[in-house]
Amino acid sequence: MDMLRRARRATTLTAAVLLAGIGLAGCAKEDTGGTTESGVSLVKAGVLTTCTHLPYAPFQAKDETGKVVGFDVALIDLVAEKLGVKQEIVDTPFEGIKSGSDLNAGKCDVAAAGMTITDERKQVLDFSAPYFDATQALAVLTGNQVKTLEELKGKRLGVQGGTTGEDYIKTQVKDKSLDIEVVSYKDLAALQQALATNQIAAAVNDLPVWNEYIRANPGKIAVAAGFDTGEQYGFAVKKGNAALLKSVDEALAAARSDGTYDKIYTNWIGEKPAS
Repeated sequence: MDMLRRARRATTLTAAVLLAGIGLAGCAKEDTGGTTESGVSLVKAGVLTTCTHLPYAPFQAKDETGKVVGFDVALIDLVAEKLGVKQEIVDTPFEGIKSGSDLNAGKCDVAAAGMTITDERKQVLDFSAPYFDATQALAVLTGNQVKTLEELKGKRLGVQGGTTGEDYIKTQVKDKSLDIEVVSYKDLAALQQALATNQIAAAVNDLPVWNEYIRANPGKIAVAAGFDTGEQYGFAVKKGNAALLKSVDEALAAARSDGTYDKIYTNWIGEKPAS
């Protein structure tokens, strides 16, 4: 009887080990990545995953239904269409985007976050051809007569942390020895809220985002001045991902050639400046 029990126990243990092995093998084989017909590798099969940082209207923000829409979203949709897949968006802190860590970790395939192309960022990211010419702008509450940085002496000036706008303002304040307290906010929404509630005397960010805010909240704030910093936005991919970068550039070039880019620009930004 004891031998029979031991034999049954051994059989049971063997079966359990085999089942566990099958389960582990199944997990090991599970791979959500995929490759498109054109040979572009993606972190998720059938999907072009985009990292962005919300909100940053009109480039990317949630509409009344909760769907993420905007200028960047519409352009990356063209890339997804070219690849024969759908776009999915991941909202993640901007620091992880500009540092390249999100792309390196496989969180996404492409970064589209109203991101300025800089030499520093080129060290960790591969950028597409520029798709938007950006200008920094100084925003104030409606009725405020401030027009220059110098007029903000002794006051608080808000910026969005981790952005080229923050870098520009901090450099200006330092180089000109301006008596201004620069306050950095974690995202655009916090910066806009601080300005709207008079926590700061003025704020600096890209001109299109202020124009979008003014359209949505007429009469609250106004653009007091612009700073032509020569910035251009680019989409970014993981360093060395030449196949995807080629597809992004080809989609942008096609959109510019057939008029699609101009239509998307007019829809989300406004009238396109004469080139």
